[in-house]
Amino acid sequence: MSYSIYPATAVKIAFPSCFPLLPGDILLSLVKKSPFLSYSQYLKSKYGEPVYRVAVDAGFSCPNRGDDRSRHGCSYCEVSGSRAPYLGSLRDIKSQIQGAISFLKKRYSARKYILYFQAYSNTFAPPDRLKRIYDSALSTAPFLEIIVATRPDCLSPSIVDLLASYKELGIDVWTEIGLQSASEITLKRIKRGHTVADFIKAFNLLKERHIKTGIHLIFGLPGEGLEEILNTVTMVASLKPDGLKIHNLHIPNNTILFQEYLMGEIIVPLSDRHLFYTIKALELLPPSTVIMRLTCDTPEERLASPRNFLPKAQFYSKLRREMEKQNTWQGKYFPGVTNKA
Repeated sequence: MSYSIYPATAVKIAFPSCFPLLPGDILLSLVKKSPFLSYSQYLKSKYGEPVYRVAVDAGFSCPNRGDDRSRHGCSYCEVSGSRAPYLGSLRDIKSQIQGAISFLKKRYSARKYILYFQAYSNTFAPPDRLKRIYDSALSTAPFLEIIVATRPDCLSPSIVDLLASYKELGIDVWTEIGLQSASEITLKRIKRGHTVADFIKAFNLLKERHIKTGIHLIFGLPGEGLEEILNTVTMVASLKPDGLKIHNLHIPNNTILFQEYLMGEIIVPLSDRHLFYTIKALELLPPSTVIMRLTCDTPEERLASPRNFLPKAQFYSKLRREMEKQNTWQGKYFPGVTNKA
């Protein structure tokens, strides 16, 4: 389906020098079909068919929780969970991968895969130990990419060098960094344990080694409305990230935020409010930034609020319809992008 806001013969889009992940002609064809550059579009355009992520829990913790996970961590993070023991065994990791690939083949006839170290901070260990874990997991299947999710305070030059070394294998290397907000007040409020300066330092370290980088944000954090959210998005957009994940605020049971929610100190945005925030954010982002996620999906049995948020597919569908209705698109107000008839 082609959106009327992108008639092929009427709109000329000049992209800024953002080092896009896809050639300019492919990127242009994608923005004619959708008001934002989705992750599935990006992968299918790059590899010619759907590509599936194989999520791995290697048993990592994070600096905010300690090696033994004895500390609580961020205020929205669950106190406990069914996680593997710290630095889970290589055999367990391989079993996770084999089971996931078997499922994906059976359900989707999948043929191409990305290795995704997802749970907690996946660089929170010495480089030699990280290398053993990454090497073992990569040897399990012919992965096209490796994605490592982590925190700004878990990225040293030696760890970034290790991540960059995997490009020599002919695979793409991505790192996802949690920022959540560019407000120092908010970061302290949610007990993130790092500063905006820590994030900028880590981001620059990754870009110096030409590692593709995605950023995580949460919309609707305590004390934040549209102004604070757009301040964060404007700062992030200026960095021209390769990817972005947006999460609507979710409050799981057994979290510090849950206690604040019970006391009436937090209002959790519902679908329409999050959709409003999302559209305003997309308009400010570079058109070449891959939108990797737009909603959160905490399992219902662990979720305190919001309980009646639109399912993911319905939210995405409504977002596209609303952006078409408003005649808007990703990058509409990003500096250096021109849209002329």
